[in-house]
Amino acid sequence: MSIIVKFFAAPDDTAAALYLGTGPGQGCESLSLGNFDPLGAVVEWQSLLTGSSLEDVVEADEPRVIGGEEGDGCLVFAISSDLATALADAEGSTLRDAADAWARLRAEEGEIIDGEIADAIMSDVAALVGSARRQGQGVYCWVA
Repeated sequence: MSIIVKFFAAPDDTAAALYLGTGPGQGCESLSLGNFDPLGAVVEWQSLLTGSSLEDVVEADEPRVIGGEEGDGCLVFAISSDLATALADAEGSTLRDAADAWARLRAEEGEIIDGEIADAIMSDVAALVGSARRQGQGVYCWVA
């Protein structure tokens, strides 16, 4: 489980990779979270919001790692365009339903995430994605 999770906007993979060692700074639009597995989360979110199976998302090599190694220090990965579109286009009720389903999936694995917290996380990431898209940027995640 990650200690620090920061979703952030960046113009491209090269710019996002610059944050590998330190994480996104104050000049970067970001969202700080913690204590959940963001790699697993974005796979589950994509499955829940797009109707793709978890296996299909993983087989598509999503999420795409930009730099670092999972479980070995810091990591930066990109949110897929499919997930970004699904998050940006989702109505509030769709996000709430997906957040509830995500909380249930995590509970099945023994990880308790309160439904309201799950909803806040997904809604905040969706808002960040919407803002980034309006600026022609992608959304990435830095994990430490």
